[in-house]
Amino acid sequence: MRKILIVGAGQSGLQLALGLQSKGYEVTLMSNRTSDEIRAGKVMSTQCMFHTALQHERDLRLNFWESQAPRIEGVGVSVAAPDGSPSSQQSSSRGYPTRPVDWVGKLDGYAQSVDQRVKMAGWMDTFAQRGGQLVIHGAAVSDLDFFARTYDLVLVSAGKGELVQLFGRDASRSPYETPQRALAVAYVHGMGPRPEHPDFDAVRCNLVPGVGELFVMPTLTTSGRADILFWEGIPGGPIDAFKGIKDPSEHLSLTLELLEKFLPWEYARATNVELTDAGGTLTGRYAPTVRNPIGRLPGGGAVLGVADVVVANDPITGQGSNSASKCAASYLDSIVSHGEADFDETWMQRTFDRYWDTAQHVTKWTNAMLGVPPEHVLNLIGAAGQLPPVAKRFANGFNDPADFEDFFYEPEKTNAYLASVAESASA
Repeated sequence: MRKILIVGAGQSGLQLALGLQSKGYEVTLMSNRTSDEIRAGKVMSTQCMFHTALQHERDLRLNFWESQAPRIEGVGVSVAAPDGSPSSQQSSSRGYPTRPVDWVGKLDGYAQSVDQRVKMAGWMDTFAQRGGQLVIHGAAVSDLDFFARTYDLVLVSAGKGELVQLFGRDASRSPYETPQRALAVAYVHGMGPRPEHPDFDAVRCNLVPGVGELFVMPTLTTSGRADILFWEGIPGGPIDAFKGIKDPSEHLSLTLELLEKFLPWEYARATNVELTDAGGTLTGRYAPTVRNPIGRLPGGGAVLGVADVVVANDPITGQGSNSASKCAASYLDSIVSHGEADFDETWMQRTFDRYWDTAQHVTKWTNAMLGVPPEHVLNLIGAAGQLPPVAKRFANGFNDPADFEDFFYEPEKTNAYLASVAESASA
């Protein structure tokens, strides 16, 4: 029986561990926290998983919370403008009462969000109950030096800390060297529905040009149904204001203050919200980075990086947990299909390259969304308000970012696509 060690118990590490376990591998999983510590701790992320990623969980029969989590049936986009002007350069003290763009596109298959405190703790317990070797210990490079000689394969899925330094930055695939957004998250109860679609849930993406973005998504948390308020502020701007705030209630107050100022239509349904729990806030920032997939150890061994250890995108496109699920599914298939052959560096590189075939589209789209949108993209987003097929296609790109290659990046393709949709609508 082949022995595999996975360091890190997030979406990718646990999904891969449980998948390998179901295939008969002897799997050891290392986590720096117990399931109880995770369950009782602070929120770790935002997450909205779309159809393909959810299907990977279903295929492994890990969709334990599917009947409880809200069904997200659409993705909506609103663009704010100050005092009715399309210019974002006017004085923000006058307010942002208007939204020249506002639409929602329906998803072909619903999405869902489950608080990672719920999911990771539940999956960790399941792994142990099924006979997996669970080690609660933070791993150092010196530990991996030993383990690389003990296990047939060592996978690193812990996206933070010392171990990430094993994987060198790939400058050719990493255009940003500094964080492009300051992130601030609040999990709340009491959020009202969007009046534009009170009968179904959607992720709402609110864009404030030159300032940042706010995402609102329904989720299942430790205390039931909730909503996530997620600010992404351009560094140095008015939304980059959460640094140093430790008190959760102060964090929520600032979240709502910024909502009232920049997105009054979202503030209108948030006037009665309260935090889900004392651990329901999160702040941070990081530079989007693609890293080399093979980590070489001082003793000569090699380990393979997983998911955001090697491809870490900004969460502006909501792809983190989706990419982690897709990476785990891809790696699982690569491991199983490799049989009894050695997991050498050639195999490691080939395994990552197979995943990169999918991940490259996420990275390209996410990096594009972090920049100032060109005119043809603004036209595309605006046209989606008048042409429902455009809104629907844009929304479903969150499930399959590869589709953006055909209508998003190049003005000629965008213009041709919009012309074809408009012609069909008028026929």
